[in-house]
Amino acid sequence: MFGRDTDLPLVGRHREERRVAEVVDAARAGRGGSLVLDGEAGIGKSALLAHAVRAAPDFRVLRASGAEFEQELPYSALHQLCAPVLDRLTDLPDRRREALRIAFGLAGGTPEPFQVGLAVLDLLTAVSGERPVLCAVDDAQWLDAASSQAMAFLARRVAADPVAVVLALRSPSEVDGLSELPSVVVTGLGDADAKALLAARNPFPLDDRVRDRLVAEANGNPLALLELPRAGGFQPPAASSVPSRIEDGFRARLAGVPADARLLLTVAGADPLGDPGLLWTAAAALGVDVRVASADAMATGLVEFATRVRFCHPLARSAVYRAAADAVRRAAHGALADATDPLTAPDRRAWHRAQAGAGPDEDVAVDLERCASRARSRGGVAAAAAFLERSVALSLDPHRRVERTLAAAEAGIEAGAAERAADLLATLDTAGLDEVRRARVDLLRGRIAFTRPGDGGGPALTVSAARRLAAVDPDRARDCFLDALEMSLVVGRAGGVVDEVLEAARAAAPAPSSPDLLDALITLVERGHHDALPVLRDALHAEGGPLWSRRPALASMISVELWDVDTCSAIAEWLVKAGRESGSPLLLRLAYAQRATAATLTGDLAAALAATAEEEAVADAAGEPPLLYHRLHLAALRGRREEALALFRAATTAGAGQVTNLHWTAALLHNGLADHPAALTAARAATEHGDLFLTGAALPELVEAAVKCHEPAVAARALESLTERTRAAGTTLGRGVAAYSRGLVTGVEDDYREAVECLAEGSLRPYLGRAHLLYGEWLRREDRRADAVEQLRAAHDLLSAAGAEAFARRAADELRAAGQRVGHRSAPAYEDLTMQQLAVARLVASGATSNEVAAELFISKRTVDAHLREIFRKLGVTSRRRLKDHPDLLGRDR
Repeated sequence: MFGRDTDLPLVGRHREERRVAEVVDAARAGRGGSLVLDGEAGIGKSALLAHAVRAAPDFRVLRASGAEFEQELPYSALHQLCAPVLDRLTDLPDRRREALRIAFGLAGGTPEPFQVGLAVLDLLTAVSGERPVLCAVDDAQWLDAASSQAMAFLARRVAADPVAVVLALRSPSEVDGLSELPSVVVTGLGDADAKALLAARNPFPLDDRVRDRLVAEANGNPLALLELPRAGGFQPPAASSVPSRIEDGFRARLAGVPADARLLLTVAGADPLGDPGLLWTAAAALGVDVRVASADAMATGLVEFATRVRFCHPLARSAVYRAAADAVRRAAHGALADATDPLTAPDRRAWHRAQAGAGPDEDVAVDLERCASRARSRGGVAAAAAFLERSVALSLDPHRRVERTLAAAEAGIEAGAAERAADLLATLDTAGLDEVRRARVDLLRGRIAFTRPGDGGGPALTVSAARRLAAVDPDRARDCFLDALEMSLVVGRAGGVVDEVLEAARAAAPAPSSPDLLDALITLVERGHHDALPVLRDALHAEGGPLWSRRPALASMISVELWDVDTCSAIAEWLVKAGRESGSPLLLRLAYAQRATAATLTGDLAAALAATAEEEAVADAAGEPPLLYHRLHLAALRGRREEALALFRAATTAGAGQVTNLHWTAALLHNGLADHPAALTAARAATEHGDLFLTGAALPELVEAAVKCHEPAVAARALESLTERTRAAGTTLGRGVAAYSRGLVTGVEDDYREAVECLAEGSLRPYLGRAHLLYGEWLRREDRRADAVEQLRAAHDLLSAAGAEAFARRAADELRAAGQRVGHRSAPAYEDLTMQQLAVARLVASGATSNEVAAELFISKRTVDAHLREIFRKLGVTSRRRLKDHPDLLGRDR
């Protein structure tokens, strides 16, 4: 909470004051932003927050404060922040208004985190229409996870709104989302400033030696400077940290305080709400004379009782709570539990009951399970994990303890706390579990391993689970193998893993009741594409619904193996729909990445760039780095060497795992740039292990590079493998690519003609352009200049339109070598736009309103309008209608 010392003038904080003023002044001018004040306890963060409030007299100030004992309650801090303006909920679209009502427990249902974030953004944008808004958040290290994510979402999206977000965060702390925001580290005061602060607070001059000892002991911490004298702080500095000594100083104030007043302080310290009514009821139930005890407690200067119960500093609250004996703390929590309404605040009541117990209590454990269920239904997976973990500690029944441990671990994994989940699983004696539960443990440990960089144990653990289940649940056992494949693809570790899992499945999977997907994949490994691809094609479109509705990553890779671009596009659109309906950031990111890949394959550069911007918007909203592979593919096709190499480095640094994919895109890049030796090296690396799902796409690059580098044997072997795959697939793309690869090896003109004719049937401009290019190069070598020029002109036009700049330059060079002039093609107008501006422009051009664009890109309506002003200026248009009619903007989707 904001303590009493926040009204003091700041001393020695010119740098921090300037940063705060910059954020406030920018918001006043309509350029919102955020600032995290990062420093140890007592360093002056709350005073700087108060300074921000004083610097914003014309702002609507919204306050919130994290509470150490309230971190398990989802959206509790966000509710604090928004409570004063909830009367403006009616200004929000229905879906977002309902999302906030659900998040705040005002309506039933499961909140959608992105919708909650957008709802808060819309709410504060609406409020800021009257006057600027300042969000001042103290003790952000104790925010519940759901509130932390929503506030980070808000802070990153107010650039075009008159909203300032200033948060105080105690270090060392790592809070998801907040740690990446702009920050200023608040350090200790210098000796001169420390002495000035002491002089300002002490009415009588201090002896120089006493003053110097205090300055040395406080180590620049302003709160320590003010509190240590009151605690008799003249002893030699202790080895403990300054915040610990400050807490000791607060605790020292309890000496001589009457027992009732100490008990009242303990109850106040145990209640995260600061609700006087709850406090008085609980204290009275413990036999405390509230009137007398409250006066004695306030006399310590540690607390004040007003409309809220406020401690002078969070360390003061911690000090009085920890100073009490365990039995006293338990009694305080028990009284608070009895005073809490079980209908309106069941979770707080259960939490107090859990803290009141001295040992296991099955009734309380069951109550905490119910809390976990409620938290999960409100989107608080982290809260659910915390409730379940506490439930484990209170479990008497050994079987229920195991079930709760497994449920807590699963919730922890979902909440991103994989290491905590691993610690929970380590408490289980797996030797005493039945095979089904041991399989569950293996599956959870496998999921944890998949999330750890460099941990290759995920497949083996998942396979172990499948073996345990083989006798008792054969269908589930077979699903475990598919789970391992799906997870390896989702986290980008398919290289080597797919073959490892399928080898294990071939040896250990129980027989299927009827031919299924796993059977088809094993057939692919054992007997090749000819036998397996028809079954895989059927599995993609099974009667129970398309495979991608259950395993989107696996379905995507099978469609690649089938050279089936139409199915790739269908999967992308399904993922977009499913992601929007579920609010899942992972699904949405996969969706836009898939959409960008499909657009790159068809040569719709504008659509690919817009989808890339949308994936980045979702990643930013989720506080995650953007996905890399669709960006790599796009940069490689465009021939953007420096951009592609930077992405290669980023993927390698991130331990992205799908090395074969990196080598394939490197081969594509270098073939486009006509650096065929580099392309040959990359293509060989991409194909040498024969990784399933990852080798096929690289084979045409290997054929071209090997032919250009005069390696006919390498080219022939690659062509044989490519032909076997594409003949079984039977798709237009596969037949066309195999035909021009065959032409490169055989030098037979009919192969080039077949490639052009076949690829002309589809909409794959880059591949058709490459077929014309290779045919034109062959014709020029055959000294058939007129025919060559015809093919090369077609190649240049197609490749330029597709954004395949390097391949287009190859066509232009060939034309010049044939004595032709090649005019300079002006870049499309959208090249002047940023990727997010392009995404906005395409959405508006397709008829979306500003509100719809804001929802799509997770930004505010004001940000959309700011982008539109820049788009109109850059494209030379004056209205949305003109934007819709602008050439090239909607590309091939028009």
